Amino acid sequence: MTRIVFMGTPDFAVPPLQALAARPGVEICRVITQPDRPKGRGRKPSPPPVKAAALDLGLAVSQPEKINTDAMVRELRALAPDYFVVAAYGQILSPQILDIPEKYPVNIHASLLPKYRGASPIQAAIRNRDETSGVTTMVMVKELDAGDILLFVDTPIHPRDTAQSLHDRLADLGADLILDTIDQIDAGRLTPTSQDPEKATYAPMLKKADGRIDWTLSHLDVVAHIHAMNPWPGAYTDLAGRRIKLFTAVPGPNGKPSPPAPPDKHSPPAPPGTVCAMDEQGIHVAAGTGSVIVQELMGKSGKRLSADTFLRGHSLALFDRFV
Repeated sequence: MTRIVFMGTPDFAVPPLQALAARPGVEICRVITQPDRPKGRGRKPSPPPVKAAALDLGLAVSQPEKINTDAMVRELRALAPDYFVVAAYGQILSPQILDIPEKYPVNIHASLLPKYRGASPIQAAIRNRDETSGVTTMVMVKELDAGDILLFVDTPIHPRDTAQSLHDRLADLGADLILDTIDQIDAGRLTPTSQDPEKATYAPMLKKADGRIDWTLSHLDVVAHIHAMNPWPGAYTDLAGRRIKLFTAVPGPNGKPSPPAPPDKHSPPAPPGTVCAMDEQGIHVAAGTGSVIVQELMGKSGKRLSADTFLRGHSLALFDRFV
């Protein structure tokens, strides 16, 4: 029986946890996750997704405020795990804790390492308009996401992918990958491979301010930014002093759009952020190059609306400008 201590917190970690719990010959002897946090308008303590999934599976759960304590070291050693499996846990593990598993502490990371070490690899891949993303399993070391690579799997990034859709796909891939990783290690078929530090890049934790749209960027970069910030921290812009959140968009025609009317060969190009057209495709907004067709955005009610529905309930005119 392979004994595993699983550490994870958000939705990304749930499919790997469920896959391991369902695998014959695997015993999850403890699930470690973050403490319940206040959530919603009532600010009532809410369990993290991994805790909810673990309890549904009948697994024992611990929620230490700080994991790198003498008490937790003793508790984890007493469990005598063969592996730690860590997926977006949210705390850095000390070398003392990383030394506990009989075989390896294994991390499931949502990028093709060494690219995009850090907290926001999914958003970075979409914002940078990468053609592929993926999941890597690696041996955990003290330095963040720098351990030897065990296995990886890639997936194409589609033009309409948001951080949410890519997240969900990578979570499912991570579930399959961790099973393959454990199987190959136990069978003696897998040798860890060191990362090339010269190729390492870093994707830091995002802040709310990172969601602001820079309309002077190219139309392709603006669309990528909108999709990368969906669902958090959310891409946003201002219109007449009011904050507007954007969810999905597609690139419009390349080339700088001209003001919508009247046609005049002497008309200057529309400045970035200018509303150039509104039609069945969506709201056309000038970018640094080309235009962006906004298809979903937030209305006054705070609800996510199609551009068509938004326009029925909001005053928006040609030449209005997002800033």
